[in-house]
Amino acid sequence: MIQRQQYSTDITDNEWERLVPLVPLPTISPRGGRPPKDRREILNGIRYVVRTGCAWRLMPHDLPKWQTCYYYFRLWKNDGTWKYIHDKLRGDVRVEAGRNRQPSAAIIESQSVETTEKGGPAATTRARR
Repeated sequence: MIQRQQYSTDITDNEWERLVPLVPLPTISPRGGRPPKDRREILNGIRYVVRTGCAWRLMPHDLPKWQTCYYYFRLWKNDGTWKYIHDKLRGDVRVEAGRNRQPSAAIIESQSVETTEKGGPAATTRARR
């Protein structure tokens, strides 16, 4: 089997060890076909798009098909998998730092933005002559 080119966005072995129990097994798409075998490669494809900001269709061809990565990205967004992974990993990091798994307080910062002195439509419409 030919090894593909490594990208800086690829998941490291240490990251994968943490993610393996959290990432659901691939399912068969409603449109048919075989489920992909390598969840790590699916995540590498998703991570490539998220980190580079490219369009799904512009993913490199040595990663899984863009349709496969997009399918799992949406599936895991809609079923709450991404939120679950985020919350679990955040809790693990907090425990490793000697803190409680759940934060006991939150800080909300707001920044005031100055607007025009005139409000309403007069501030956004062109002056009449």
